[in-house]
Amino acid sequence: MDLYEYQGKELFKRVGIPVSEGRRADSPQDARAAAQELGGQLVVKAQVLTGGRGKAGGVKLAEGADDVEQKAKDILGLDINGHVVRRLWIERASDIEREYYLSITLDRGAKKPLFMFTTQGGVEIEQIAEERPEALVRLHVDPSEGFQPWVARRLIYGGGVTDPSEQKQITSIVEKLYRAFVEFDAVLCEINPLIVTPDGTVKALDSKFTVDDNALFRHPDVAEMRDTAAADPIEAFAREKGVTYVKLDGSVGIIGNGAGLAMSTVDVVAHVGGRPANFCDLGGGGSAEGVVDALEVITRDPQVKSIFFNIFGGITRGDEVARGILEALDRLDMSKYPIVVRLDGTNAEEGRRLLAEAGNPNIHPEATMLDGARRAVELAA
Repeated sequence: MDLYEYQGKELFKRVGIPVSEGRRADSPQDARAAAQELGGQLVVKAQVLTGGRGKAGGVKLAEGADDVEQKAKDILGLDINGHVVRRLWIERASDIEREYYLSITLDRGAKKPLFMFTTQGGVEIEQIAEERPEALVRLHVDPSEGFQPWVARRLIYGGGVTDPSEQKQITSIVEKLYRAFVEFDAVLCEINPLIVTPDGTVKALDSKFTVDDNALFRHPDVAEMRDTAAADPIEAFAREKGVTYVKLDGSVGIIGNGAGLAMSTVDVVAHVGGRPANFCDLGGGGSAEGVVDALEVITRDPQVKSIFFNIFGGITRGDEVARGILEALDRLDMSKYPIVVRLDGTNAEEGRRLLAEAGNPNIHPEATMLDGARRAVELAA
């Protein structure tokens, strides 16, 4: 779950990372009230779950309540990379002497948290990695050992920070960022920029914070931060149903059992010239009710023209999946969707028999994943 900047900063504050004072605003009137409360020069920031807001006009300096209210009117409703601005963060402006970059993320390949730090902050980390890789310090943390003081020192010295006061402050922020990463079950905590003010104060000027969805049951207060209005409505419905689903921009609906097989099916459909409409994982069990729920989610997408079931039975039973498909055909209006089914593995023969005996003209059995993908693409044309 991605958090807005102001939500990420709230979590930063809980662990002691210094941030600028600010207020949330959902309307120009809210922005005016925030400006009157905060006073001084302010920054009006669009709150969207995407990057590039500055280039899109979503971050503006303002002086006084009237100016803040006008800037809020200008920014609210902006479309930034497909995200419409519906909320703002009104923050006290900060003088900037230098900009650094600091983050910790989960390196899935190494299966360890990965710190990244550079004194070349304020730009995309990918650009730094490509143009000046020597300026980016990378350091893994062994989760069995946890954070150790030498981690912060190696980042700071490797990045070339020489001022003793800055070193001390950044050391503290590095330790607290690791604490936030662990305490809130994050997969990304990023500060870009981590600024140094003219008086030598180091603080987080921005926040990117992503929490592992699977750990939200441990953090009900963080789970409540989810902006359901900003989510894709079909993905929100899938979450309610407990269906693992990601919407894509295509016409072939895909259902697989297991994330690896579902992702492979997406790739194979694209390989044979089709455009996948979604990623959908039935999981290891693949019960009849789960099949019905998955189909109910997928058929909410008006772009779907055909549906491809790719099932390899281990824990999942082919006959159970077949019953789920037939039950869905009885309970849902599926008449306009040709359904290609490839069943293999546990009880696959029984599943194929059940589908054949049903005699439904919407069901198109195929023996292999490749043949199934080709048929589904053909039927979606």
